[in-house]
Amino acid sequence: MNELEFYDKVGEVNGWDFSHLQMETEGMKWEFYEEVMKRSKRSDVLLDIGTGGGENVLRIASSLMFLVGIDFSTGMMETARSNLRKSKALNVRFSQMSADDLQFPVGFFDIVSACHAPFVSTEVFKVLKKGGIFFTQQVSEADKLNVKTAFGRGQSFGEVDGTLKERYVTELYDAGFTEVQSFEYDAIDYYKRPEDLIFLLQHTPIIPDFGKRERDLDSLNEFIQNNQTKKGIRTNSKRFLLVANK
Repeated sequence: MNELEFYDKVGEVNGWDFSHLQMETEGMKWEFYEEVMKRSKRSDVLLDIGTGGGENVLRIASSLMFLVGIDFSTGMMETARSNLRKSKALNVRFSQMSADDLQFPVGFFDIVSACHAPFVSTEVFKVLKKGGIFFTQQVSEADKLNVKTAFGRGQSFGEVDGTLKERYVTELYDAGFTEVQSFEYDAIDYYKRPEDLIFLLQHTPIIPDFGKRERDLDSLNEFIQNNQTKKGIRTNSKRFLLVANK
C-alpha cells in the first residue's frame, strides 16, 4: 500500500478521529494552530495544506475572514466536507488538490499552514501575499524512536535527526522567504492502554505494514513490557516548527 492509499483508507475508516485515544503528553511547548492564531488577524485569508478531515480549520474558522483546506486524499476530502456540513461554517471551503501545484491566484493568502503535511516551498511562496506568513509543523526523525527501534523499522528510521528541518529551511530561503525561524520540542507521551498504542500504530504510518509481519505481535508485547510506567506506555513526540516570512 502506497502513502496515498494509506491516507485514503484512514479517511474512510475514521477521518483521523483520535478523540477517544487515552494518552497524555509532558513537555509539549506549543499547539500548532494556536501558534497560527497568535499571528493572525480577523481580516486574514488562510490556506491549510494537508487539512485531513478539516477539524482544525473548522475549529479556528470564526477567528478569520476566510479559510481554505486542501488535501490530495479522496477519503480525507469526503470526511472534511462531511464535517463542514455538520459545522454549518460559511467561511470555509475544502478542495482536493496536490501541494505540488497550488491552483490559486498569486499572492492570494495572508497565511499558509501545513501541519504534518508535505509542501513545496516555491508553491507556498507563490500564493502568499507580500508580508504573509507560512507556518509548518513536521515530525522529526527521532519521533517515536523507542517504538521504531523495537520493531527495527519505521518512518524515517535510521535517518539523522534534523535532516528534514534543515532541508525545509534551505528550501524556504531558496524560494525567496526573507526570514525563517525554527523551534523544536521532544515531549514524552504516555498511552494509557495497549489499545491506545495499537490504535496509533494502525492509523498512522509510524510502523509501515504494522501487524502484517511475522514478529510484529512479539515486538509489540516486548515494547509494552519494557516501556510500561505508572502513567502509561512511554514513548516520545519530537516536532519542529518553522515560521517563514515573505
